[in-house]
Amino acid sequence: MSSADFNASSVDLDSADPTQIICYLNQGGNDYDGRLGARVSALFVILIVSTAVTFFPVVAKRVKRLKIPLYVYLFARYFGAGVIVATAFIHLLDPAYEEIGPASCVGMTGHWADYAWCPAIILTSVMFVFLLDFGASRYVEVKYGVSSPDVQEAVTGHRDATVGQTEETNQARDDAAAEAAYKRKFRPDDDDDDDSSQTSDQERSFKQQITAFLILEFGVIFHSVIIGLNLGTTGDEFNTLYPVIVFHQSFEGLGIGARMSAIPFPPGSWLPWFLCLAYGLTTPIAIAIGIGLRTTYNSGSFTANVVSGVLDALSAGILLYTGLVELLARDFLFNPYRTRNNTRLTFMVVCVLLGTGTMALLGKWA
Repeated sequence: MSSADFNASSVDLDSADPTQIICYLNQGGNDYDGRLGARVSALFVILIVSTAVTFFPVVAKRVKRLKIPLYVYLFARYFGAGVIVATAFIHLLDPAYEEIGPASCVGMTGHWADYAWCPAIILTSVMFVFLLDFGASRYVEVKYGVSSPDVQEAVTGHRDATVGQTEETNQARDDAAAEAAYKRKFRPDDDDDDDSSQTSDQERSFKQQITAFLILEFGVIFHSVIIGLNLGTTGDEFNTLYPVIVFHQSFEGLGIGARMSAIPFPPGSWLPWFLCLAYGLTTPIAIAIGIGLRTTYNSGSFTANVVSGVLDALSAGILLYTGLVELLARDFLFNPYRTRNNTRLTFMVVCVLLGTGTMALLGKWA
């Protein structure tokens, strides 16, 4: 029985095709119900608020004369880290399964039903970001001669003969350079950086981090496009979504800005300001597109679910890796220069939990 022959008012649950039932229940239409002025105002409110919040951690770190208190900066940085983790699980992973998962209309149709494509896309995204991160780290090691610990020796007690002589010759030089770069990259309480650090250390750390960050921003931008389209075309839910999305985009922007503030961009570089602005502009532009398509766009259509589901799955993988590995594991578990001040460390952990909880709560509405 084709979808055109499906009669929802007369269904025999014992013989009906489950796919047709699910697709019927999930189908949507154009929900636009006016309030054009409020939608236009959302464009400008989100533009101003999310851009300002994204800029704050970068300004706090780079403009020393503002004398931003250390705990204000730490709050922005680690609250933002929690936001990124919660966004991955609550705002991307769950919607991706709803849109293209095995229990969705898409997931039960055609070749989408042949395999668990949603987790496969997420896994592919995670591994792709891992390879980029690893490649960047390896590139820095080769170019700058930084030696990593020999895991083979630590596990088996035997050194790799191909690297033994080289490591012994260069270890003293590399230790000092690696320590300086590691401090610059990971130390959260470096309110007064050592101005005597070499430019090569900054360049090394920058190249090691910038690739993973760009992937993170692209993942967040994909998500922001879907949010903007939905806000521009949604119906009865608009009054609830408007304030929730303002907070949502602001917290996400804080996470982006906090991650960016930890990257040692070259002095005078325009890149951090451009990246902040790019995030701030994405959702308003998507809202404008949604307003332009307000009478024709159907967020519940099969095509819209495929596009949104794939983008959400890709973004979920990116944010999962970045949040858990780049932000939490490296800062709290594998950072030898992590603060030993229990008060400050407790504050940092509480900020992460607060950011995670707040963003998870927003998932009730958006």
